[in-house]
Amino acid sequence: MTRRFNVALIAAVGFLYWVGLYLYVPTLPNYVQSKTTDLAMVGTILSMYGLWQGIIRLPIGIAADWRGRRKPFVAGCLALLALGAFLLGSAQSASGLLIARTITGLAAGTWVPLVVLFNAFFPPEDSVRATAMLNFVAFAGRMLATGLNGWLNELGGYTLAFYLAAGIAALAALLTLTTYEEARPPHPPSLAGLGKLATRRDVLLPSILSIIVHYIAFGTTFGFLPILAKEMGAGDVTQSMLVTLNVAMTIVSSVLVSSLVRWVDARLLVYASCIAAAMGTALAAYTPALTLLYLAQALLGIGFGIGYSVTMGMSIRYVAEHERTTAMGLYQALYSIGMFAGPWVSGMLAEGMGIRPMLYVTAIATLLPSLLLTAWLDTSRRATSPATATRR
Repeated sequence: MTRRFNVALIAAVGFLYWVGLYLYVPTLPNYVQSKTTDLAMVGTILSMYGLWQGIIRLPIGIAADWRGRRKPFVAGCLALLALGAFLLGSAQSASGLLIARTITGLAAGTWVPLVVLFNAFFPPEDSVRATAMLNFVAFAGRMLATGLNGWLNELGGYTLAFYLAAGIAALAALLTLTTYEEARPPHPPSLAGLGKLATRRDVLLPSILSIIVHYIAFGTTFGFLPILAKEMGAGDVTQSMLVTLNVAMTIVSSVLVSSLVRWVDARLLVYASCIAAAMGTALAAYTPALTLLYLAQALLGIGFGIGYSVTMGMSIRYVAEHERTTAMGLYQALYSIGMFAGPWVSGMLAEGMGIRPMLYVTAIATLLPSLLLTAWLDTSRRATSPATATRR
């Protein structure tokens, strides 16, 4: 199996994974609200996705490095994703949704070994570029999925998207089994090694910045902006298009990152991400019309696409091959804190003060720390023991 073919196959798995994960997301908050009117409970259910992937991602990274294999973990998590999507569609109560969203959160651990499996076919110095390429595929899957959501709801109600997502996830699991992976020597976990990895500045700072990136995204675009849009008169298709625009701008920024990262300092790209995200959140809080909400979603998409792609690539750029899955697990476990805290904290704030004031608070409270953390990033460091690139 040639290198290019295998890269394309893994990219296809990533595409299907994100389609299965996001096919129901644009109207998920309103679907959950149909089971409970308590906004705090809505936020809690939505937050399970971030909480449980945060819990599972580091152990998956450690286990994959321990075994020297990543493919079995990808396939297993995709099967779990199929189960979670099916249970979301068949849930009859808020507690059922809570359990189902927990399962999809655990299934999201797929992204840890999948990212490193893809990166293994590129040299270490191209990690940001390779990650941006895979993120482009991922965001394309998200855009297709979110674009179809409203139409699927009109065709067969909320449940159709869930059941279709389950089938797509099952297909991705089967496709994973056809990919090639060269087994690597097992690398037993070490608490001392994990502690050293977790305190490395080049791993930790990008991870903390990604917490903020995901806090904003999951408190706004994938949290309470669909509810705000519905209150402003938007139907399912409009809600779907708002999220699709966000993902489209995420794709555009991801492509730009893959092109610009060789010529523009990564720190400047992260600064742009912070400012775009804050502006989008503040505009969403202010907007009196749906037209401006589209612009807010576009800014949020640009901020997310740049911040996510750059920080993910930076987090493993200088990490040795035998520790890369663990480092990626650590990165994703940390940013999952933002995916959990975004809807959870935003839900409590929205219940207490309303959605618009919550958005203003989010914009102000996230901008300053993200700018400070970006200033501390070290983008000039050179690898002292670069990972061995795997070429096929």
